[in-house]
Amino acid sequence: MNRAIVRHILVKELVLATQLKQKLKDGADFAALAKKYSLCNSAKRGGELGEVKKGQLVPVIDKLVFSAPERIIQGPTKSKFGFHLVEVKFRTDF
Repeated sequence: MNRAIVRHILVKELVLATQLKQKLKDGADFAALAKKYSLCNSAKRGGELGEVKKGQLVPVIDKLVFSAPERIIQGPTKSKFGFHLVEVKFRTDF
């Protein structure tokens, strides 16, 4: 079964998502930004979603999680909830 360890930041505005991605590229701490800006319940855990299984997330994010390279920030990706920055920390494909 496909599984991944994922963290993400969810915001409403594309501009903010783009700014946060740049901060991450410049070396900002993912967990600190998630705690400060993310609208998801995972914010209090530094954006950690933990282990997710294929089909568990909204389709656009699920597709991203199970196709994107590991340890590279993806996004901003739009869903019905807002704009996501996603990092796949680890993935298995068994």
